Amino acid sequence: RQPPTPHPQRITYPCSTSARRHCNMPDRSEYKVGVVLSVDELPKKGGKPLRACSVNIGNDGNPITVVTTAANVRDNSRIVVAPVGSTVLDESGEEMEIKKTSVGGIMSEGMLCDSQMLGWKGGAHGVAATVPDTFELG
Repeated sequence: RQPPTPHPQRITYPCSTSARRHCNMPDRSEYKVGVVLSVDELPKKGGKPLRACSVNIGNDGNPITVVTTAANVRDNSRIVVAPVGSTVLDESGEEMEIKKTSVGGIMSEGMLCDSQMLGWKGGAHGVAATVPDTFELG
């Protein structure tokens, strides 16, 4: 008998799609694991500093741009992205669709997820959730 073949890790969530309305979680099936290709600091215009990140989410080598306030993001960080068309919970707990929008004068094509958005224990609000390199892109 041979041991099972290892597979790249995938993100799993505490709530199934059919049960998500009972655990107050959005449908995260559209979220993607991405690798940060570059991070550019944007000129501060009041509030928290903004950073424009070029992120490969496995879509045929076409990176997306995500503007964030998460200070922990670095080149080669493996992070979780809610891309355009996916949903997140807003501050009032209502589902909100992610749309391509201008943030700090740069078009942002998604949102970096923090651990709370993913339903994980621990982690801080506004700190991008990072995952090991064993998590496959996309």
